[in-house]
Amino acid sequence: MQGWNVPPAVVERLHRLAHADRWGLSLEHFAAALDRSAHKAFTARPALPELERYLASLHLDDLALACACAHGHDGAWEHFVREHRPVLYKAADAIDPTGGSRELADSVYGELFGLVERNGERRSLFEYFHGRSSVSTWLRAVLAQRHVDRARSARRLEPLPSEDTMSVAHPGKRREPHVMGYIQPMQRTVTAAIARIAPKDRLRLGYYYAQDLTLAQIGRALGEHEATVSRNLGRARREIRADVERQLREQEHMDSSQIEDCFAAVVEDVGPIDVADLLGTAAESPGSPAAQDAARKDSQGQRSKGRPEGASA
Repeated sequence: MQGWNVPPAVVERLHRLAHADRWGLSLEHFAAALDRSAHKAFTARPALPELERYLASLHLDDLALACACAHGHDGAWEHFVREHRPVLYKAADAIDPTGGSRELADSVYGELFGLVERNGERRSLFEYFHGRSSVSTWLRAVLAQRHVDRARSARRLEPLPSEDTMSVAHPGKRREPHVMGYIQPMQRTVTAAIARIAPKDRLRLGYYYAQDLTLAQIGRALGEHEATVSRNLGRARREIRADVERQLREQEHMDSSQIEDCFAAVVEDVGPIDVADLLGTAAESPGSPAAQDAARKDSQGQRSKGRPEGASA
């Protein structure tokens, strides 16, 4: 790709505006990122004033962060893991509230880190971030596209219908998946499972999924370390899923195949299921009386009953 050589004075000014020096990002690497972004936006080299206006309109802080991560700067990676990796997992959970898309998120994270090598060099997915949106928005878009690609690939691998199946099909009648038949059982079982977890677990999930707080913010609100928040969120998700599967098997009389279909159907169309409503904590901000009461009840429960049922050692 022929470089357009953004003027050094412009690079230096935008480098300062992006606070790129906090990541130790060189002017050379930042200039290359600006050049890639301009090439993506324009089919022909624009006049200098137009180029400067475009570059100044970018999310420069995020572009510098992505560029620094792509070049392996530790400080930038620590910031990304703390502030933006949770966004990736939230996007995955929005696609599949049961946690089924976490593997896809981990795959994207590996691409961001640059696990794939090309011509002997580590290549990071961050090289395709051009700063025209925020990193958070871009991450959601990348994950959504990966989900679509995976779904399309799975459909291509599905066997063609047999002659017997084709003979009973009704011409002109569209066969819809049994989505609506699964939504109500899922809503009932998820609601019951959430109601059974400890109040503090429910509050923690509400902060994370309904209010979009970061692990650090939740930790400050609940007096926990970020790592503890992450472990507790993972444990609560596993408990909810296990409870939902048990209910679907015992109360809805589903077999293993139907349970998998149930989870898959809700991923495709969540219908009226709303995480904030299920958690009942959308309006509870950290430090609110409701939040303090939930934390107090959870603390009392742990003192009176010891380790909560289902909690890991």
